Amino acid sequence: MNDIVIQTEQLTKRFGAFTAVDHISFEVRKGEIFGFLGANGAGKTTAMRMLCGLSKPTSGKGMVAGFDVALQSEQVKKNIGYMSQKFSLYEDLKVWENIRLFAGIYGMKDKEIAYKTELLLERLEFSEERNTLVRRLPLGWKQKLAFSVSIFHEPKIVFLDEPTGGVDPATRRQFWALIYQAADRGITIFVTTHYMDEAEYCNRVSIMVDGRIDALDTPYNLKKQFGADHMDGVFQQLARKAVRKAD
Repeated sequence: MNDIVIQTEQLTKRFGAFTAVDHISFEVRKGEIFGFLGANGAGKTTAMRMLCGLSKPTSGKGMVAGFDVALQSEQVKKNIGYMSQKFSLYEDLKVWENIRLFAGIYGMKDKEIAYKTELLLERLEFSEERNTLVRRLPLGWKQKLAFSVSIFHEPKIVFLDEPTGGVDPATRRQFWALIYQAADRGITIFVTTHYMDEAEYCNRVSIMVDGRIDALDTPYNLKKQFGADHMDGVFQQLARKAVRKAD
């Protein structure tokens, strides 16, 4: 059981009479790429906020990296990385300054930061851009940098919220190569995406409808179960049942 890094039991979030997340239960294993899908309004952003220790559940239980999301949210935050669609980088800081800033926030020591910064710049082939202001980087480069910064402190889990929004297909494929590299190093990837072709890259996928998880399996098994050639067909069949229309 030690390889379970995310575990929820009947996890629920209500806002007044509205149940945003409705008794969801699932597990994610170490090094797994887990796709967390759902139409707008399905509750996936609310669920992700609970798992990141940013929002307290109304009821049920959530364990992330061995810590209770309701009672130990600060420990949860120290053991995870997070990247949003907006990339969370500081546009008016240089590349190396962004890396240093986030590494400091994650509590890393100066010597380790300096050493790992050089390694990262080499790996991304960014060495010549170390002094470039982030706002001058192409979108795809910003995306790679933001992801690399989110796992710079080698977290157990990284949460990616629509990480490939707004970039071209070739850049998206390059980004997924980075995701696979991180998973190979044992980092668990928890990713939300609107792109159904990306769901095919995940080890397992869950699909939320109206606050509940209505499907959870490998892409292969889900396509078989729903008689679909692609994950988009699976998603459309489930999304049609939704009563809610938007967040």
